[in-house]
Amino acid sequence: MLRLICSKAAGYAGFVSDLRRYRSLPGAERIAFRELRPQTADRTESTPFDAHYFYQDVWAAGEVARRRPDRHVDIGSRVDYVGFLSVLTDVTFVDIRPLQVDLNRLHSVAGSITALPFEDRSIESLSCLHVAEHIGLGRYGDELDPAGTRRAAIELQRVLAPGGRLLFSLPVGRPRVCFNAHRIHAPSAVPDLFPELELASFAGVDDSGRFRTDLLPSDLDDANYACGLFELTRTPPVEA
Repeated sequence: MLRLICSKAAGYAGFVSDLRRYRSLPGAERIAFRELRPQTADRTESTPFDAHYFYQDVWAAGEVARRRPDRHVDIGSRVDYVGFLSVLTDVTFVDIRPLQVDLNRLHSVAGSITALPFEDRSIESLSCLHVAEHIGLGRYGDELDPAGTRRAAIELQRVLAPGGRLLFSLPVGRPRVCFNAHRIHAPSAVPDLFPELELASFAGVDDSGRFRTDLLPSDLDDANYACGLFELTRTPPVEA
């Protein structure tokens, strides 16, 4: 805490110093006090990013781009991700908090991941990224439910069509609940949440923030807070 306070103090001191020097420069505009917007956290040696969200979105968008479905359905993932996907295909975005944007190929639907507004086995291309770990903890206004993640997984499984693919991610490692932020699941146990589906591929972001595709789910069982990226499929029926 003391280090954080010192860092913020140093940042504001640098802001004040820069403001004084800027005002002294030839041609500097008049700057009103009410227009000051101190930004003190951006002087970094490299561009910061959240490894979980950055890599999962790249991974999932790549999978959708590779298959180019006529329609993709996403349940509650990052809005930047679904917006970018709408450049590739028609996207339906489902969330308990509807997304109020105006894009021709992005359609927002109010709905819960535990009661999706779709028929059984009707969605061929589906994603749900860094969402299911929150369900049942009340963080987003949902009902408290210790079985929330399991219920979400079963509902995603219900709507996935034969031959369809589900792109699914959540935090993995030592199993625990960090109330009310999220749950963390043992990655080797995640496929068991989808008893009717098969694991087609697995990738992950390890504790160091490194994106890896050369993994088995069990390789991240000892992680603290990694991200598991699961591609799951429903096997189509065998033709007679």
